[in-house]
Amino acid sequence: MQLTRAADYAVRVMVHLATLPARERVLLPVLADATGAPESFLSKVLQALSRAKLISSRRGQSGGFEILARGREATMLEVIEAIDGPLNLNVCLISGDSCARKKWCPAHPVWVQAQKAMLDVLSDATIADLASQAPARQTRASRAAHRLTELRVLKG
Repeated sequence: MQLTRAADYAVRVMVHLATLPARERVLLPVLADATGAPESFLSKVLQALSRAKLISSRRGQSGGFEILARGREATMLEVIEAIDGPLNLNVCLISGDSCARKKWCPAHPVWVQAQKAMLDVLSDATIADLASQAPARQTRASRAAHRLTELRVLKG
């Protein structure tokens, strides 16, 4: 099993947004630069994060994307599931009667244990905690965006 590229970009963008001050909006090109994601692909990821109410977006001159309080408190698991849906290591772990063998299969308890361990790790890692560990990395694009924000504030 491997997470999708979209889920990876979603975690990256959430961590980046969480490193910024509350209510600060960032434009798509800045987020693409900060995450290493193509803008066209990242826009779809941002739409999903917005639908999950982890970020908000605004159009126009004072537009951009900002992380919501719920997004800062979100776990990696919540972010990943906002993009990919529920995580399952094996089809026999999907709720319901997805696997007739699970009652007698010797591998089933191992799958259950591995699934629980993965979900526990991803549930313990919050976006805020990850952001607090992020190195202070300010790219040319993010510095330019910050200067643009300062100019907007100065012009009133």
